[in-house]
Order: sequence, then C-alpha cells, then structure tokens
Amino acid sequence: MSTAAAKHGNHIRKTSADRTFDIIIYTVAALMTLIALYPMYFIVIASISDPNLVARGDVLLWPKRFSLEGYQYLFSMGNLWRGYGNTVLYTLAGTLIMLAVNIPVAYSLSRKDLVGRGFFTFFFIFPMFFGGGLIPTFIILNNTFNMVDTFRVMVLPFSVISYYIVVARTFFQTSLPGELWDAAQIDGCGNLRYFFQVVLPLSKAILAVIALWAAVGHWNSYFNAMIYLRSPEKYPLQLVMRNILINNEMAASAMTGSAAADINRKANLIKYGAIVVSSLPIMTMYPFVQKYFNQGVMIGALKG
Repeated sequence: MSTAAAKHGNHIRKTSADRTFDIIIYTVAALMTLIALYPMYFIVIASISDPNLVARGDVLLWPKRFSLEGYQYLFSMGNLWRGYGNTVLYTLAGTLIMLAVNIPVAYSLSRKDLVGRGFFTFFFIFPMFFGGGLIPTFIILNNTFNMVDTFRVMVLPFSVISYYIVVARTFFQTSLPGELWDAAQIDGCGNLRYFFQVVLPLSKAILAVIALWAAVGHWNSYFNAMIYLRSPEKYPLQLVMRNILINNEMAASAMTGSAAADINRKANLIKYGAIVVSSLPIMTMYPFVQKYFNQGVMIGALKG
C-alpha cells in the first residue's frame, strides 16, 4: 500500500459531479427545513407582535411592537390552568392505559403459537375500517356504562387503537427472534416473566413511539370532550382554548366601532398565544424520544 493510500485510508475522492449533487441535496434539505420550521416560528413572533401589523402582513421575520398582552390575558384566566391540569391528567392516564392495553395485545398476536391468532387479528383490525358510529357509541357510554361527563370517558372507551397494535405486532415479529423465547424456556422462564423481563426491556423503541403517538393524540383531543363532557371544570385545555376564541369572536360580532376593534385585536393575540401555550409541552417532549421514535417507526414498518 502506498504512503498516500495509507494516509487517506478508505477515503474516496469526490468528483465535481458528486460535489454538485451534495450541494443540491443540502440545499433542498435546508429549504425543506425552513418550510417546516417557519410556520412555527411565525406563530411565536406573531403572538408577541401587534396583531394589526400581523394582519397587514408586516410581521415576517421579527416581532414588531413587542407585547405580551395575549399571554397575560390567557394566564389570568383560571379555567385555562384548570384545563391544563385536566389535559395533563388525561394525557398521562390515557397514555399509560393505551400502553397497558395495546402492547400486550400486540405481543400476543405476534406469537405464532397463539390459538386462534387469525381470528383475533381480524377482530382487532376490523374496527380500522368499520365503526359503530357516534350516536350508538354515545348511547352505550351513557346508558350502559354511565361514563358520560366522567373522567373515565376520556381515557377508557377509546384506549384500543388497532393501528398501534399492528405497528407493535410487526415490531415484535421482526425484532424478537423465536430462539430468544426458546432460550428463556430452557432457563425456566414463563410467559409473564418473559414478557416483563425480556420483551419490554428490548422494546423501548416501540414503547416510546406508541407513548408519543398516544400522548399527542390525548393532548390535542377536544372532540371527545366536546361530545362526552358537560361540566366546564372537566374540560381539557384544547376545549377551553376553543371556547375562549369562540366567545371573543361572538363578542366582537355583537359590537361595533372601537369596542369591536379592540376585541378583535385581543382575539388575534389570544389566537396565536393559545397555539404556543397548547403546543409547547408536546414539542419539548419530542427531542427526548426522537431516537426511539425514528428507530421504532422504521422497524415497525418493515413488513406486516
């Protein structure tokens, strides 16, 4: 091996065409990143700018006429903090219940020795395409289970998600070799012990993915609360935000002149501030599970 080859090791010199291709790829990636990040950045700067300037399109890159009036108004509302607490409670409880329900089901369906495996797989996949409908579901939850306007209606009835089961089942099938179970049996390990001491520790990726999906779904959910909750003190954050915006718009439409303009100004400030306040917790959680998220999605999507 020559001195130059030893110095450079396995380094391959790029041609001008390769460098041109790299420049194009990095440029496209940078543009796509800007396209994805700018809307979030704009919402932040719009929430601390004069809403009149935002409406005229004068706020593009930097906040203008800095103001925290929208946040001050939001944080002064007691129902906002109550909604925050409710949402945190619904999200934590709902995510834990979803994991406790969907992960064991997915693992069971991944076992080839499960009796009736095809039937149970069809049983869980069928609801992905056909549902009972809103009105029958409401009647059952209200008359049969007496769940309407309770904490349980936000975390129990919709905890089984067929898509989560399919993704997790695929992960178990492709990531846990059958020989692992055989070795565990030789060591005297039973099904429950194998699941809790072997399967779950090796499945952090898919657990993080399902937990993130479930948490985001619960955090952003407002429709179920709007249908099944009647007491304002049980409303989640998203429904509280929705009611605040609707009330401000109705108040503005009922007034004229400077009073209507002032309410519209405040409503616009609240609108952008509400998006920031409601999105920030989930956005701060994502970096901590990003590595598991990417790994779990790729592994869980290999084959069905």
